[in-house]
Parts: sequence; C-alpha cells; structure tokens
Amino acid sequence: MIRVLSGVRHLHVSTMKQTVSELSIPVPWGAISGKVWGPDHGYPVLCLHGWADNCGTFNNLIPLLPQECRYVAVDLPGHGRSSHRPPGVLYSFPLYVMDVRRVIDALQWNKFSIIGHSMGECNSTTFSSLYPEMVDSVVLLDCYGFVPTDGNEHPGIMKRGFEEMLQFEKQGREKPKVYTYEKSVERLMAANPTLSEQSAQTLLERGLSQVEGGVVFSRDFRINLTNVVRITLEQSLIALSKIEASVLVVLAEDGFVKLYPKYEKFKSALLQAYLDRNHKVVMVPGNHHVHLTSAEAVAPHLSDFLQKKVLSQAADQTNQQTPKL
Repeated sequence: MIRVLSGVRHLHVSTMKQTVSELSIPVPWGAISGKVWGPDHGYPVLCLHGWADNCGTFNNLIPLLPQECRYVAVDLPGHGRSSHRPPGVLYSFPLYVMDVRRVIDALQWNKFSIIGHSMGECNSTTFSSLYPEMVDSVVLLDCYGFVPTDGNEHPGIMKRGFEEMLQFEKQGREKPKVYTYEKSVERLMAANPTLSEQSAQTLLERGLSQVEGGVVFSRDFRINLTNVVRITLEQSLIALSKIEASVLVVLAEDGFVKLYPKYEKFKSALLQAYLDRNHKVVMVPGNHHVHLTSAEAVAPHLSDFLQKKVLSQAADQTNQQTPKL
C-alpha cells in the first residue's frame, strides 16, 4: 500500500509486532529515506542516528517504547539509503539541521519530540534551540547534545577540512571496495568496537549496496572528512538555554567519554546546565551503542519520560477539550 503526503512515500511492510513503513522524502539532490513505526495519528517522534550509522540503529529500541507514538527514523544524507550530497558539498552539522527541517516540513508536523544518538543529538539540540516552539521533549542517547571545541582550534580545524575536501576532489571518485558480506561485518565491527556482531548486521541492513562480486558500503566517503563547523562551550550553553523542551540525557557507563576523552573537560559544565534547568540525567550500563546493543536497559527510562512529559499531558489536554455530557 502506498500513501503519499507532501511528496512523502510510505511502503508498508507488516511484521509480527508492528507495521513498519519505508519512508522517502524528496530533497533537491535526491531523497531522504527512513522507517516509520506506529499508528498514523500517533504522537510524532523523530529519531536521529549517529555518525556513520543509519536509522536501523533504532530497530531494537522503538518496539520497546510506547506504542501510541508515531516514530519516524531517517537516514541522514550520506548515510543508509539516503542520497549523497551533491559534488562539492561538505557534510556539516548546520546542513544536517536543515535536513531535519525539511523532514518536518514534509511530514507536516507542528509539535513533536526528538530522540537523538551521538551526532543525532547535536542535530536534536540545535534544532530545538532554533525552533523551541516545535519541540515538546528531547532524548539524548549517550552524548551531551553538544560537542564543543576550544575557539583557538577552530581555524586549524576549518583549514584541515577544506584541504581534505580539495584532496578528495583531486583524487576523483574511486570505486568503493567490494567485500563479501562476512568481511563487511568484520570491517564495521573493527571500525566500531562498541558494536556486537548482531548490531553490526542490523546496521548493515541499510548500510550496504549489492554489486557484482559482493557488497559495498553505501555511505558517502565525505562523511569521514573533518567537520569544518564547530562551536565553543559558551555557544553551546547559549543554545542549550534556548531549548524549551523537556530533556532526558541517557549516558552509558562505558560510552561517549571513554570513546572521546578530549570532551571530558566539557562534561560537567554541560550536564550541570541541564540539571540547572530541571532536565533529567541518568546513567545506564553499556557502551556508546547501548540503545542498540542493550535496548532493554534504555527503554524504561525513555518510556517513562515520554509518558510523563508528553503522552500524559496530551491526554489531559484532550480531556479538558472534550465537552462534558
């Protein structure tokens, strides 16, 4: 069954637990793809994956969350089954936030919540600070929502990103390396030691393309180039202060800080800023991909948060608006 809404294409596939839809949203350079869980008129929740992952990262988590929600998880451009950006274009956080705005416009959502993992968190918090009136709640999975960089490092980072892009363009597009499926699993796990074999296989459902002789990774190589747009801690705190949504920060004991120790110095200031605004911070056992590898450890916190901060309030508003007979 195909349903079209503002150019959004849904292909429904039935499963034992839920109906899952493939999503395709036209954009100027191609399409943003994704998956949809839940009832057509359920409360809307957007799910944003981390760097080099895809929307399959939420496959294990979403079935454990409140079933009255409508979950839309997208493959950000250059990831999964979404189109790569046009030639000559760098991948940067602001462009991803613009992609989120395009998705929301196509879905015709006015109010919704966001669940973001790692890079997806940065997009979630930035969008929520720019459009605070649109976002009810935000869940941040194993990151702080912002990844600040010291201001004196910005020029060098920008220069490095530009030089990497020029070098990439001079080399021309090389043919991607062809792997057997088994070798692709090994390659992904070697690059992402926080993934189990099963989790790697889950991500590769959308992360591979079939070619003659085997498979190739579908993501755009340019996502590996240095992100030239950075913000300082001060800018991060200003953006955080603009967020009106309720925020839940879920940190893994062996997660983000162990993977990226250079961000440890920003941890206390950012977490304290959330706490000062009465947001919630919880710690769970697991690694950076805990929402994928051990979804059952994360789901109760998210379900309780969504139930209290969004669903119960929506129910109260409905009851208040219903005429008494």
